[in-house]
Amino acid sequence: MIYREHLEQREREMLSEFAAKSVESRGRKVFEEPCPVRTDFQRDRDRIIHSKALRRLMHKTQVFLKPEGDHFRTRLTHTLEVAQIARTIARGLALNEDLTEAIAMGHDLGHTPFGHNGEAFLNERHKNGFQHNVQSLRVVDYLERNDNGKTMNLTMEVRDGIVNHTGPTIPFTLEGQIVRFSDRIAYINHDIDDAIRGGIIRIDDIPKEYLEYLGFRHSQRISTLVTDLIVHSEGKNQIVMSEESQYYMNALRKFMFENVYHSKKVKQDEELDKIRNMIFFLYDYFLENPEKLPQERLDMVEEWGLEEVVKDQIAGMSDRYAVNMFSEIFIPKGWR
Repeated sequence: MIYREHLEQREREMLSEFAAKSVESRGRKVFEEPCPVRTDFQRDRDRIIHSKALRRLMHKTQVFLKPEGDHFRTRLTHTLEVAQIARTIARGLALNEDLTEAIAMGHDLGHTPFGHNGEAFLNERHKNGFQHNVQSLRVVDYLERNDNGKTMNLTMEVRDGIVNHTGPTIPFTLEGQIVRFSDRIAYINHDIDDAIRGGIIRIDDIPKEYLEYLGFRHSQRISTLVTDLIVHSEGKNQIVMSEESQYYMNALRKFMFENVYHSKKVKQDEELDKIRNMIFFLYDYFLENPEKLPQERLDMVEEWGLEEVVKDQIAGMSDRYAVNMFSEIFIPKGWR
């Protein structure tokens, strides 16, 4: 039988000097006795995988608000692709794959319904603003609870990687830095795939110069960027990409914003107005009728305040739950 101590010893023997070792973790907010068979980072990953917040990502928008077809990405499949890319990089650099996967699996737990548009509208309505990375940390610190009412109580390394997977602060572990890069590598490339499938762009629309460097196929582009990160980060206490790869990745990202993310074919103004109104109406409804909140949310009002709890309720909704809730509240039964 392999015990936790054996795994911790393997980490010391096999991982890079720059890797985060589970036995050297900065710990949890609340002390817990170690698991006999799993390291702390394995335990964190498992808690995230079994969470309700992760399951809800299955029905949250990635880019396409109402895709027709089974093959378009959701927030959950995006998360899985980020985790796969991040683990490949971590393995190539002899860094901690369990920590890397835990961060990747948790990085979008706080995302709103309707993708980044939902995030922008909730940020507009909530007086304290809204950022999905900050909300992801709030999910793992306070909102997600097990059958005994306990929070996830994750390690500092995982929490830091989750909240800093985007934004100005760089994670203090290399594993967290890997997820920052992997998130961008994943969404740029899988969104190209979805945009082509949806007839928004053609592969020939992408400047040939970008494709000649990165690759004409989805797998080639990911391989180019992943290999570049491994080669240029090897032996360094920092995750870095070559200037040339960084340039072409950023150029491809800019192309996607101009031709897909801001495309009226993908998100028509009238559809965005409907989503904005839906989020605003639901937010205001729960402010005016707090007794309609789930009991677990009502129990948090005294500690956090009503507006914060209402924000949590809206952010936690899946796309279809938000639509169904809006319909139930605002549309007469005979008209549905």
